[in-house]
Amino acid sequence: MVRFLRPCVEDETLEEVVAYDGVLSASAKKTRAPARVELIKRRGKYVLFRSDAGQWSVIHPRMSGRLAWGRVDATDHVRMLWRFSGGELRLVDQRRLGTVVVHEGAEPNLRLGPEALDELDWLPRAVAQSRMPIKVWLMDQRKIAGIGNIYASEICFRAGVDPRRPARELSEEEVERLTKLIPTVLEEAIASQGTTLGDGRYRQPGGAPGSFTAQLAVYGREGAPCPVCGASLVRFVQSARSTFSCPRCQC
Repeated sequence: MVRFLRPCVEDETLEEVVAYDGVLSASAKKTRAPARVELIKRRGKYVLFRSDAGQWSVIHPRMSGRLAWGRVDATDHVRMLWRFSGGELRLVDQRRLGTVVVHEGAEPNLRLGPEALDELDWLPRAVAQSRMPIKVWLMDQRKIAGIGNIYASEICFRAGVDPRRPARELSEEEVERLTKLIPTVLEEAIASQGTTLGDGRYRQPGGAPGSFTAQLAVYGREGAPCPVCGASLVRFVQSARSTFSCPRCQC
């Protein structure tokens, strides 16, 4: 999202902010406009942009939300609109889970762990101290920032790790595989513009779907044959989220 939006909004003037959802009206009213957007960046799964009015707008689309650049269908559940000198940005969010918060001054502390795409030499020590199931640990944004549910399942599968195993019980070799595969899977997904599932809700800001769906080995494939061993893939729930795995490759 940020890579797409950077040339669209950086150095552009934010002319107006409109909330179509009362939950977000306070953030819209707090935003000072007109103001020039100095930068847009990512932190974990948040999108942040800073204006020369000394404000940070912090957006988290959550599971069903997306940021759309340009016109969208009126039925697409637009909750908020940022009107720039060069175009319009919308928060489209059917389930109304996304958040927008405006901060003054310095970049806000979002209380997130280290970035999943940064150096991970710290990860073996951190994993060894946790009793959490490894897949739940990977999704805890306070532990490591940026890994979502789809990618946590795919990372565990490629590493040959049972997602239910307590993190501290993993062997050195298993943790080493995870350390290598976390950035690998995420970079592949970014290169493919993300993952658009059957509901079609996720889109790039320009409207194109993400093509990483074709590379999914386990996520959303309950009952299908494992691409490695042929065993039937299984689904179970961890921390209220669906996990998919191979009972043979990840035993």
